[in-house]
Amino acid sequence: MSRTRGPDRRLNPYRDDLAAAHLRGEVKASRFVEGVDRRVIQPNLALLREPEPAAPMDTQLLFGETFRVYEERNGWAWGQAALDDYVGYVDAKGLGARIVQPTHTVAALRSFIYPKADLKTRPATPLSMNAKLRVTGAKGNFSEIEGGGFVFTAHLAPVGAHVRDFVSVAEEFLGVPYLWGGRDSLGLDCSGLVQMSLERAGISSLRDTDMQEATLGEPLPEPIDFTSLRRGDLVFWRGHVAIMVDAERMIHANAHHMQVAVERLDIAMSRIARSDAGHVTSIKRFT
Repeated sequence: MSRTRGPDRRLNPYRDDLAAAHLRGEVKASRFVEGVDRRVIQPNLALLREPEPAAPMDTQLLFGETFRVYEERNGWAWGQAALDDYVGYVDAKGLGARIVQPTHTVAALRSFIYPKADLKTRPATPLSMNAKLRVTGAKGNFSEIEGGGFVFTAHLAPVGAHVRDFVSVAEEFLGVPYLWGGRDSLGLDCSGLVQMSLERAGISSLRDTDMQEATLGEPLPEPIDFTSLRRGDLVFWRGHVAIMVDAERMIHANAHHMQVAVERLDIAMSRIARSDAGHVTSIKRFT
């Protein structure tokens, strides 16, 4: 849910002292500015709620993604992620000045940028699935990328090339540690797993669970028939989401196992019902 009244501040860049120019007339702010697009140049970049190193991490940006900056001060950039409109603060050192139009994305769970087209060279910069790159050439089994370095070509997919089964993508994350706010193959949370998997299938998704529940798929009619579930159905609780693997099992990043795990829906429902998340709130299906 939105933390304040008015437009959701998670998705609308405005504060009392500053707001995006396109929000003029919709929100009150002392100053309205046009944003400047910057490119993420680190493997991942934490988007924080406040400009402090220990502030809560709401999500992460991945290498090659675009972040629109509305203010840069004291080493922090405040702005909005192009992928899903999420608003927050990032370390300005993680942003490059030049926007590069990507030609490829990382399709493997994880890959590396090597300084030479040789897997033995160091240092190798890690890349997560869905990182975005511009390929400028090829050398053997490697693709040369804009800005320097080489990535194993078989780990890449052209922009616009998508998988048909997003659940199979989610299954690649099995065993990856749970990380609140994470959206990376080193660690991610429940809605991050959904967003990352859907992106590989060419389906846009907002970031947080409540946003996903409100915008993804079509709801199954009430009362829910839990015997009719199928692969790809999204099961929502208050603050949690899972993906059905088949009619009985689901996959989710969760704080019980502290990793991405597959378990039976009925067992998970019984456990989650005793937590703050309570009972299933809806099941959404892609048609």
